[in-house]
Amino acid sequence: MRGVICFRVALPIRVVFAEDNYLVREGVVRLLEGVEDVELVAVCEDAPSLRAAVEDASPDVVVTDIRMPPTGSDEGLRIAAELRDSHPDVGVVVLSQFVDPPYAVALLERGASGRAYVLKERVRDLDQLVGAIREVAGGGSVVDAKVVEALVAARSRDEASQLAELTPRERQTLEEMAQGKSNAAIAQALFITEHSVEKVIHAIFLKLGLTWQPDINRRVKAVLVYLSEEGLIPDRPGDSSTSQR
Repeated sequence: MRGVICFRVALPIRVVFAEDNYLVREGVVRLLEGVEDVELVAVCEDAPSLRAAVEDASPDVVVTDIRMPPTGSDEGLRIAAELRDSHPDVGVVVLSQFVDPPYAVALLERGASGRAYVLKERVRDLDQLVGAIREVAGGGSVVDAKVVEALVAARSRDEASQLAELTPRERQTLEEMAQGKSNAAIAQALFITEHSVEKVIHAIFLKLGLTWQPDINRRVKAVLVYLSEEGLIPDRPGDSSTSQR
């Protein structure tokens, strides 16, 4: 008896779209109406109508603005969070004019699967919008490149601010650590007890967020953060030169 080979027929992706701005809403609707594998099953102007459409139309993907009536704050993000529990199989594409990382972080804090954060300026590019819809429909994720750049920059600023939180004594101790000194040698250099050195190093680890790791790893990472800020880590792999302030 011959085996039967089954082919899965690709059905159109059912999309609910929510946007309170008339011009943006009409523009996106016209763009999506011409896409063969996308079926626009509902168009909404506010958060309540979006919630109702999700229940009535059973979409595969929700495309929504962040700010909508009734409050004009973060309705899109709230609904994306709600759908994680009520409709976990529904993908969400958030359209935003905000490059600020906190909005993207809020969308992705419970996982990136089935979520996309796309800047509104990209909407005119049909390929990017439809690509995001297809990606989240399959459980993938998309984050706009500009937002990724902002996230990286924010992380770098956070690392610098962590060093700024160190006390003068903690900074001195970290400088001694960067020279490869043991706790005993640091104690001798700073005229304090070895027990005090251990307490200071523990405080440094906490402020730099280096917890629940082996001490040797935390020590190395703390020193790397210090050297990076001081400009003592070569910019190019293999470059053995260093610069002193």
